[in-house]
Amino acid sequence: MNANYLVDLSDTERQQLEALNRGGISSVRRIKRANILLMSNRGHTAAEIEAAGHGSTSTVYRTRQRLVEEGLEAALSEARRPGGKRLLDEKQEAVLVATACSPPPKGCAHWTLRLLAGRFVELADLDSISPATIGRRLHEKDIKPWQKKTDGTAPPTCSCSSTATADGGM
Repeated sequence: MNANYLVDLSDTERQQLEALNRGGISSVRRIKRANILLMSNRGHTAAEIEAAGHGSTSTVYRTRQRLVEEGLEAALSEARRPGGKRLLDEKQEAVLVATACSPPPKGCAHWTLRLLAGRFVELADLDSISPATIGRRLHEKDIKPWQKKTDGTAPPTCSCSSTATADGGM
């Protein structure tokens, strides 16, 4: 943080930030960034802005930097966060669906996320996988192996319609 970015807002930019600050529907982060820029424009230091509760000194620095380098809208907005790489590929997800739609292990009434995670680690040759990941993948496909669908006449069936086999074959 050696560079010192000077904030010099035009009248229209200042009015836009003050209008954002006065009301309307905006995210808290966007309003805080607007306050940072307004205070910076008035000559306040990063420490004074931090003491006012508008963000840490590093947030003040990054907001000023984005204003100078990329413009007002970039300074107010957040950059997209890429997220992590998906743990399972399509083939592994098909194995997961097939496993979830297969009969549960002996002694169990239905599959739990923990049981599915343990069985899936064996089938997919993974070191580990969390039950939460299993739950997210099944939720994406609207599969609930712990619920049995029944219309009152037919015996209960799994709530999925997969044709894959539980041993990994497609």
